[in-house]
Amino acid sequence: MLLYDSAVSGNCYKVRLLFAQLGLDYTRQEVDVVDRSGRDELLGELNPALRVPTLVLDDGRPLAESNAILWYFAEDTPYLPEDAYERAQVLQWLSFEQYSHEPNIAVARFWVSFAGGPPSPKALEGRQRGGYAALDAMEGHLATRSFVVAERYTIADIALYAYTHVADEGGFDLEPYPAIREWLGRVALQPGHVAIED
Repeated sequence: MLLYDSAVSGNCYKVRLLFAQLGLDYTRQEVDVVDRSGRDELLGELNPALRVPTLVLDDGRPLAESNAILWYFAEDTPYLPEDAYERAQVLQWLSFEQYSHEPNIAVARFWVSFAGGPPSPKALEGRQRGGYAALDAMEGHLATRSFVVAERYTIADIALYAYTHVADEGGFDLEPYPAIREWLGRVALQPGHVAIED
């Protein structure tokens, strides 16, 4: 398999983390997340959105969007429950991650740590406000749970961990979130865990 990847992208990291935990072999091709020139030639026939991660399966079929890739590879593994309700809960949290969490925490992180600053202080403040709202929701949920769904480690944890564990790079303070900090520790101790820089 070939993964069009970025070492700094949390969305790409999700895929690399699951692949490491599943022991899957693949090849990585680094794609610059700041300089988007050449994306159409590189990814145009594989992913109309021209985003990473984009994966080319061994049979040549492309698969894009980090959470879709997680779902595909988690089938019939411990990382995706068999119970229909628990599977729906995983999907619920994958949707939360993409609609409420990632657009705020990941974008603030990109602006602060990789793009050289936000379009305006007001824009950054808006993303951080949204990011803290997402963290508040996670803190309340994790206050009585060890993991996000079904009291076990699933792709819901992988999806939310990716940008939460580097939220400080977007100016977020996790000190007021003890449940999140404890959960981050539990995720980091899972077998096969790799760091985002690996």
